[in-house]
Amino acid sequence: METRRIDPVNCSVARSLAVVGERWSLLIVREALDGARRFGEFHVRLGIAKNLLSSRLDTLVTAGVMRRVPYREPGDRQRFAYELTEQGQALRPTLLALLEWGDRYLADAQGPSVIPRHQSAEGAGACDEPVRVVLECAAGHSHLAPEDVRRAPGPGARFVDES
Repeated sequence: METRRIDPVNCSVARSLAVVGERWSLLIVREALDGARRFGEFHVRLGIAKNLLSSRLDTLVTAGVMRRVPYREPGDRQRFAYELTEQGQALRPTLLALLEWGDRYLADAQGPSVIPRHQSAEGAGACDEPVRVVLECAAGHSHLAPEDVRRAPGPGARFVDES
């Protein structure tokens, strides 16, 4: 039986890594999810060189993950804060999945340094229990084993000519 191979150049993983795959990019998003907004906050929290931080912020803004919001302190020049867009907020499950993987395979012997917990922004209905990423199919089958998930061609798939 002949199988066709999906062209790896036409890949959403590769496109995603072009935006957030550089060192520091997801850490900037992590800090923004935790409330950092200003250049100085990112710089202090991450200990990243200013030129690299500026470059990564530019990439995230250009890609639509963050937006610049002007602000001015009294007696100071206009500056910009950085806010996550809907696209940036949608990276939270990705960061949680990386956190779970890191906790499982790379954490200190004492355990993980942070535990994500269920807390509602409104304060009602939150149970404060740990949060985990769960694989679920469109039919509602949840807690799928990773080996039960496979890649299948989608509507935008392009195939490699194997001849």
